[in-house]
Amino acid sequence: MTQAVTQDCARTVEAIARKAGDLALSHFHRLSTVPVEAKGHLDLVTAADQEVEVYITRALVEAFPDDGVFGEEGAAKEGRSGRTWVIDPIDGTFNFVRGGDQWAVSIGLYQGGQPVFGVIHVPVRAQTLVGGAGIASTLNGTGMAPRAGMKAAQAACGIGFHPVIPIDLRLSTLRFVLEEAQMSFRCCGSATLSLIEIAQGQVDGYVGTGESTWDLMAAVPILEQIGIGCTVDWRQTDLNDKLRFACGTKEFLEAVAPIIPYGTALRLD
Repeated sequence: MTQAVTQDCARTVEAIARKAGDLALSHFHRLSTVPVEAKGHLDLVTAADQEVEVYITRALVEAFPDDGVFGEEGAAKEGRSGRTWVIDPIDGTFNFVRGGDQWAVSIGLYQGGQPVFGVIHVPVRAQTLVGGAGIASTLNGTGMAPRAGMKAAQAACGIGFHPVIPIDLRLSTLRFVLEEAQMSFRCCGSATLSLIEIAQGQVDGYVGTGESTWDLMAAVPILEQIGIGCTVDWRQTDLNDKLRFACGTKEFLEAVAPIIPYGTALRLD
């Protein structure tokens, strides 16, 4: 049975995310000295990612010793409670390295086989989003308005591709969005920031291909509280899986269903 997240728990995780953001920001302000490694072509990791993940892991273990931890940069702790905190220390590392503001600290709670709570902190923009089951979604402490509908003349789609995704799949996705769905598109290089754009009404939805569970673990429960749906079938998803999914208003999900119906899996031959 899913254990409800308390307000005290939410405040604790928010404080951890904010401190993690301060740590990442200290690296961001001296980018020329931050070591950068390549995990793959256009897929980067920095000393900041690793240091922030270590901090978040230690803080979560101290605050919730019975819970598990799973992080992008290798954090792994088995828990006894049935709860696992899923960490993306800096989502949008490429933007971070290039000096952009589109990156965020993301901490999501995975329980009962699904995301149930999340905190996202965007340090450069001074934005903090919190929400999930039993916790109303807020932006900097203010309740977030429900989202619904999609105006055809203003339809906009956020799009993200992992660097390993074949060009043909990228082009077919873009062709569908532009020709069949007749939407404009945005690509900011961070799934977390793209999902925040849905919450703020800047786009109607997001299509991600090759994203990891940590890229959306925090955002999904925040968005669900304001009426935003997601096509991931969490019952069939492992935390290590790469995903092909859509998040958005009901109307947006109906519009992209021909290429991403509910439960779509990513299979690269």
